[in-house]
Amino acid sequence: MSNSVYVGTSLDGYISDRNGGLDWLQSIPNPDNLDFGWAAFMERIDAVVMGRKTFEKVSSFDCDWPYTRPVFVLSNTLTFLPEAYEGKAALISGSLSDVLETLHRQGHRELYIDGGMAVQSFLKEDLIDEMIITTIPILLGGGTPLFGELPDHSAFEHVRTDVFLNAMVQTHYRRKK
Repeated sequence: MSNSVYVGTSLDGYISDRNGGLDWLQSIPNPDNLDFGWAAFMERIDAVVMGRKTFEKVSSFDCDWPYTRPVFVLSNTLTFLPEAYEGKAALISGSLSDVLETLHRQGHRELYIDGGMAVQSFLKEDLIDEMIITTIPILLGGGTPLFGELPDHSAFEHVRTDVFLNAMVQTHYRRKK
């Protein structure tokens, strides 16, 4: 069982700009439509666990639902998801240990943790096993940070680093336990 993060970040560590925007993620021309390992990553994932704000952002995109795996939206305040997402996403609430127990009982072992608050919450409870972070060479100067304060150190080991389009640096880390 593992909980993984796959995320793009700015040089100054933000995953969205001050207005919640993500356009900057497309700031490097990608004429060959490379996916930067996304398909291979998603191939090994059983389910996606995302925060409410991330769900709202993704559902606002003008495209088809981008996930082929079950999506669980972490929220202790929402009581339902829009009807259009029935069968695509489900609400889940409670402590992270309860959430993980529920998902594992359902057979989901390899989880993709998505969204700033979700990632920060999982990190605070030492529940992230790997991170694949793609750094885009842009300074946003503010926005949603990838990392927040942690109660203690969390050591990760370097797995590998790849450079894409002679501009973006993707680094893969695994939690040292």
